[in-house]
Amino acid sequence: MIGLLQRVSEARVRVAGEVVGEIGPGLLVLVGVQRDDTEARAERLLERLLGYRVFADDTGRMNRSLREVGGGLLLVPQFTLAADTRKGARPSFSSAAPPDPGWRLFDHLVARAQAAHPQVAIGKFGADMQVALVNEGPVTFWLET
Repeated sequence: MIGLLQRVSEARVRVAGEVVGEIGPGLLVLVGVQRDDTEARAERLLERLLGYRVFADDTGRMNRSLREVGGGLLLVPQFTLAADTRKGARPSFSSAAPPDPGWRLFDHLVARAQAAHPQVAIGKFGADMQVALVNEGPVTFWLET
């Protein structure tokens, strides 16, 4: 499972002009589900997201986690993260999970996140989404489990 996390001061997702997910300061995470992913990998990704130290401490060093700062978590499904771009001019999606298992694993990740963290918002799986964000830093990390 892939998580492209960005530290944000705000982020939102719109579907058909309607805001479906929105946070203030926190993490926007684009989530890619791969064919061989499992619930255990989703849970490992969530633990990393909640514990990854990307927020500044009192000295300005990235030493505080989302749990510590109490920020929002916006999870947005994005199957294109699983694309193979090594050859040619067109990506291959052979390593991406098919829609049904991908949705189930994303839904599992969301359910676990909502149980573990007080501020969780989500994008809509399979929808044409418009994602807006203000990246702080900018700080962006690729996590893979």
